[in-house]
Amino acid sequence: MAEPTQMDAQQAPAAKLRADAAHNRDRILTAARDLFAERGIDVPMTAIARRAGVGAATLFRRFPDRRSLIAEVFDTQLAHCESVLAGAAADPDPWRGFCTFITDLGRMQIEDRGFTEAFFSAFTEDAGIDEKRMRAEAAFADLVERAQKSGGLRPDFDPSDLMLIFLANGGVSEAPPEHAQMLSPRLIAYLLQSFEAQGSSTARSLPTPSRMGLNEVFSAAQAQ
Repeated sequence: MAEPTQMDAQQAPAAKLRADAAHNRDRILTAARDLFAERGIDVPMTAIARRAGVGAATLFRRFPDRRSLIAEVFDTQLAHCESVLAGAAADPDPWRGFCTFITDLGRMQIEDRGFTEAFFSAFTEDAGIDEKRMRAEAAFADLVERAQKSGGLRPDFDPSDLMLIFLANGGVSEAPPEHAQMLSPRLIAYLLQSFEAQGSSTARSLPTPSRMGLNEVFSAAQAQ
């Protein structure tokens, strides 16, 4: 068996350093994704470093500024959104696929506060992200057209109405989490009822209502 050479001895620490760097990067991205979901994209970078178990210098070595970190996390989120849209578009019933996508998007938005903020943030002005966003918009427009031709979706729905849904459901995320989880599906169900073409009712039932009262609304507003 050949004896280890000096070159082998030099390559081993280098490989370990690369593995350690990749591991730290993954930990930072996981921590950032979790904290953005919990608290939004304005969470301090030092808090992300603490959650990841790395020093601030290590974080900034991997991601020199907040913009680069948000773009990396949002790119993953957008790719997941594309995957959900592709699954909905593959449904042989385009109206059912449309409803599935809107429902899933609403759930993703409530589960991850950072998703809504990043979507509208100037931090995401990145060529690669813009390309994914435009591709998703085109796929959604195609799904809308097919759902309308099938007679399920009302003819005056416009693909740009997706932003109306996004903004309305985003407002629900400001409610206390235990209520937002119930308010959002109910709002989405109401919206889907209004989007359905006349005469094609599928008797969609509403999810269980939240018992959130005005006092809780005021308390949530004061906490902002």
